[in-house]
Order: sequence, then structure tokens, then C-alpha cells
Amino acid sequence: MDNFCGKRIDGRYEIKEIIGVGGMAVVYKAYDNIDDRIVAIKILKDEYLSNEEFKRRFKNESKAIAVLSHPNIVRVFNVSFGDRIQYIVMEYVNGITLKEYIEQQGAINWKEAVHFMGQILAALQHAHDKGIVHQDIKPQNILLLQDGTIKVTDFGIARFSRTDSNTTSDKAIGSVHYISPEQARGEVTDDKADIYSVGVVMYEMLTGQLPFQSDSAVSVAIMQLQQDPKLPREIVPTIPLGLEQITMRAMQKSPNSRYGSAAEMLMDINEFKRNPSVKFDYNYFVDSEPTKYIRTNNVPNREQRVVNENNTAEKSAMNKTTAVMMGAVAGIIVLALIIGAILMGTSNQKVEVPNFTGFNYYTQIENVKTYTDIFNFEIKIEENSTLEDGTVITQDPDSSTKVKKGSTITLTIAQKNSILLDASIIGMTEEKAKSYLNSRSIISTVITEYSDTVTPGCVVRTSPEIGSTVRIGSEVVLYIATDTQETVKMPDIQGSSKEAAEQALNAVDLEVGTITEVNSELEAGIVVQQSVEKDTEVPIGSKIDFSVSNGIPPASSVDVYVTLPSVNKTGILKIYLNSVLFYTSEELYLDGATKQFTLSGSGSENNYTITIDDSPVQKGKVDFTQEPAVITEVEEITFENKVVLINVEGMREQEAIDKLKNAGFKNVETVKQPSVTVPYGVVISQIPNADGITKYSTNESITLNVSSGAPATY
Repeated sequence: MDNFCGKRIDGRYEIKEIIGVGGMAVVYKAYDNIDDRIVAIKILKDEYLSNEEFKRRFKNESKAIAVLSHPNIVRVFNVSFGDRIQYIVMEYVNGITLKEYIEQQGAINWKEAVHFMGQILAALQHAHDKGIVHQDIKPQNILLLQDGTIKVTDFGIARFSRTDSNTTSDKAIGSVHYISPEQARGEVTDDKADIYSVGVVMYEMLTGQLPFQSDSAVSVAIMQLQQDPKLPREIVPTIPLGLEQITMRAMQKSPNSRYGSAAEMLMDINEFKRNPSVKFDYNYFVDSEPTKYIRTNNVPNREQRVVNENNTAEKSAMNKTTAVMMGAVAGIIVLALIIGAILMGTSNQKVEVPNFTGFNYYTQIENVKTYTDIFNFEIKIEENSTLEDGTVITQDPDSSTKVKKGSTITLTIAQKNSILLDASIIGMTEEKAKSYLNSRSIISTVITEYSDTVTPGCVVRTSPEIGSTVRIGSEVVLYIATDTQETVKMPDIQGSSKEAAEQALNAVDLEVGTITEVNSELEAGIVVQQSVEKDTEVPIGSKIDFSVSNGIPPASSVDVYVTLPSVNKTGILKIYLNSVLFYTSEELYLDGATKQFTLSGSGSENNYTITIDDSPVQKGKVDFTQEPAVITEVEEITFENKVVLINVEGMREQEAIDKLKNAGFKNVETVKQPSVTVPYGVVISQIPNADGITKYSTNESITLNVSSGAPATY
């Protein structure tokens, strides 16, 4: 590995020191002599310059992070992909990893964990909105600054969710303790995989330990697939129930049971912040999938099924009980086959096809991972007015047939007067898709839509969505891919009124998305933030979200810590917020202890000062628009110990000096002055004068004017 310390790259970046070493790259601290700033440079190791896979991953990271611009994501300033050196120039972050912080602290206070999680989710929401799935969220890839700011980094195995998975990092599955079950299975992932990993990070912050631990990485992966973790409150009982519910929902095995997005999880986090005693309307872990009915006997034909429907309730109940028991056994067998296939690491293992005849495809097969993880299903529609829509009439291959995992099972299902929008429509040419729908008496309408993943002229998506059931004679919109994209510049609507913002968006053919009200110091109705930065090129028709002020300044609170001076006396502590007295303490013994106080208020520009006996000991700024409030520019000030100056006039010189030094004054000097009225060696006057009330710093210089006249006779 070449060491670049002391070298200058491209005549611009002066390498100072190594600050990190990873699997494929080394990170250096460097000085950018053009932009006059300290940066971090990630340089691909020499041994990987000829490795196309590592070069692809390295380029993918720069591609992923370069499109991101968020305060909680490490910024990229420059990239270079030469033959002899490849590097990424990034924002230099002076902090530690969240993993290091957890190891230092053990279980993190839940209030602090929530503060961190809000920032992590905000960063992920931004990445997901840009179509980027991180795929390796873990505390090691999250940086923590001294002021509590979070920075998400290391997009080395990230992928663009709207691109072909083969062009991105489809072989990388992240770190085994944090990966989602679908990553452990090697499946293509979406942003819900990041949600699972975020849940594990939250679990670790709250409990100080990982949900699954083993000496073997394979064992941990199997645990991710099979086992439920111990609930956080069983480890740390003080964790609020609502926070445990949020964590467990994020860590659900099935992606469909997790939060639908980072934004949705962030909404629950914010709701919890507002009310830590909140209880959400979901409980985990509970099996929400329907019972699978699997028959092992011969299935009756259609006429026999009609007769069976007229049987007595008692016989029906017995049959259902038998079916449930047999379904449970069959489900366990299928699950065992899945786990066995994973452990053997082969796609050639054969599995037995269950009997699907008589099942309802929509409710008992379509979204049941026990089946969809093993088989691909092709659906054929047969009009039938006697059976429930979706009932499987026939299947091919037959039950008990052994096939390879991933084989296609053709199910013929009953349909009265509607059809299922089959996934095979996606990717069809416009002509073929129209013909497909027309043959099923469905009207089609075409709208072109830009796509960088689907061949121009082919179907990108449909409305209603794929998987929906549409009635015969109804209309389906086919969105056909085009490789040309008309864009417009995003106008600057921040600071405008809500009405003016809507008009500005409509004027450039952009649609108004979600409008949310937020606390702000701005006048009510003024736009506070827009989802797309001004001057950004965005496709025509894009929906733009923005938030408007409700006229209520954001208010929050924060704990401030102050170390008392150690002077072995009592004193009064006061806190001033924007020069107004905020708090006065009782008498405190100044023994060097650390005290905690809570500041609360509103607005972003606030100054606070803490004094002891009217001597400043700490100053800083506080932003109450964030939750919790953020303290910055903290200045610790040396305490000036002040005491009442005693009157020593008329005392002998040495007696006066001793009295003052015993009172704490360190700087006492004497000046001889002739006097015919005051005896020799007696204090004539003192500077400053003592009134018995005014306090002076013990560092104050005290001057004593002492008589130089003849000694008095006593």
C-alpha cells in the first residue's frame, strides 16, 4: 500500500496524515490549497487499481454520494479516476464513529438515541428520495461530531434503486450484524433494507448490545432469517414502550411489515419526541399472515366443490380444523426447505410443489413469502361465476412434483368479471401491452414517462399498479418509457407566500406536492423549506414538497452543564438568557462539582451567560429551533472569586496585611507616608476604600498607606 503522506496530489491536495484504513481504500487528511480548507481524501489502494470489481464499487460510491446534498451526509467536493490513482475528495469531519461512542457509553440514554436517530433518518430519506439505497447502514458508517451532529458516510456498496441491480453492487450485502433478512438471502433490496438496518442501530444504541451475536457470521445471518431478538425493554426496562415499538417495527423480517419509508419512521420518531408516553397501534412480534390451508388428499372437481359447499357446518368446521393443522405442518416443511437451501448455498436443490388447488391466490399465495421465496408464479384467468375470485382451479406442475427452487408454477384462477394486472406487462412493448389488455376487454391509455432503466417504447408502470384487480371494460394507463427528459430549473420559493410558491411552480410546469406546516420564526404562510434546491434541473411534472411557517417560533429545551469553581465557599449561580435573568439558584457550595440546568426557549439566535456571585463562568449560543436545542460556541471563563473588602485603617501594618490575606486578597502592597497625627506603622488609608458591602476580586491589588512618622508611645 503506497503511503501518500507528505505528497501533493494533482498539484492541489497536500496529504497530511492517515485518518482511516478500509478494505479497499485509505482515507487521508489533506489541505486543499485552492479552496483553502481541510478535506478528507479517500484513495483506492494500489492493489485494487487493476481489479474491475473494486474500481466499480469505488466509482459507484462517488456516483451515489455526489448526487446527495444534506447536512447529515458527508459531502463530496471532487473525484478523480485516473489510471495510476483514483480518489474521492470529501468533507473532513472531526469526530468519532457512532460505534465508538456506543462502546464508550454502553447503552445510550434514550433521549440522545432519539436525537441521533432523527438525523440518521433525515439523511436516509434524502438518499432514498434520490433513488439511492445505502445497503450498509451501521454505527461504523455514522460519524458523530462534538456538537451532537450526525454524518452518514461510506456509500461504497450503495446502489441506485431505479437502476438495474446488475450494474451496481448486487454482490455486496453489508455487515452481517446489521443486514436485513432479504440481504442475507442475497435478494435484490430496496430502501426497506436500510430501514431494517436502522432498526438494528437503534436497538444497539438503546441496549448497548446487538440483537444477534455469534462467533460465526453465517450463524448471525441465519439468526437474522429465523430468530426474533429479545425485546429492548427486557434488557433496559427504562426504555419507553413507544420507542421499543418503533424499533421493533423497523426490524420486522418481512419488508411489508416494516415502515414504508424513512420519512414514515421519522414521523413516529417526531411523534414520540412530542409525547414520550405515546403507545403506537402495533405490536411485535405477531404473525400477521393468514393461515395456509394445504390439502394432501385428492382435490374434488368443480361439481364436487359445489356440492361440498352445501355440506353441514359441522363437517365444514372439521375440514377446516384438519386443513389448518395440515397447513401448519406443510408450512414448517416449506420453511425448512428454504433454510436448507440457504445453508447449502445452491440453487439446484429440488423442493416439492405444494397443492395450491382450492387456495385463494390473492390472499393465501401472492404475498406469502413461504411460497414466493421458492417459486415464480404465472397466472391464467378463467371466467367462473360460482367460485370466489382468485380461487385456484388448476396448477402446473401438479402437487408433489419435485422442481428446482425458482421454477415457475402456472396457476389457473377463477375470475368473475375482472382480471389481475400481471407483472409481465412491465417491459412489454406498447403494441404488445395494448394487445394484451384488449384481449381481456380492458381499455388502455398511453402516457410517456422518462426512464433510464426501461427500454424506450416499453411499459415502465401502470395505473392501477401491477398486482391490482381491474374490472373488465375499465381503463388502465400504460406509462411508456422514453429516453428524452424535459427538465426545468427549480424556482426559489423559499421566503415566498404559500400562494406565490404554488403559482411559481405551476408557471414552470411543476406540480405542488405535500405542503406541511412547521414552527418557524417567519410570518405565518411563508415558505420555510423546499424539497428541491433552487436552480436544480428537475423533470417537468415533478411534484415539489415544501413546508410553510405557522407563525409559531420553534421552541425546545436543552441541558447545560457547568463546573463550579473549587474555592471552598458558598455562592449564588445565575443564568441569563439574552441578558434577561432566567434562573437564580439557592446558596451553592463551590467545591468543583458539575451541575446540570435546563434551558428552554424559542428562536435560533439566543445567547446565554452563567455567573457565580455575578462573575461570568460560561457563555454560549443556543438554537431552540431544533429538538433538542443545540448549544454552540461554548466559552468557559475563569471564575473571579470576589469577597467584601474589609476596613483595616488604624491597624498596625502587619496586622492589616494578615487580615486582608486571610480574607483571600493575594496582592497587598504598602506605601510609607509621613504623618504627624497617625503613629508610626499604622495604616492611614487604603485603596480601594472599604465600605463593608462592595465585593472585589481576590486578585484585586490593595494598597495600604502606612504612617512613617515617629512611633507612638503607648
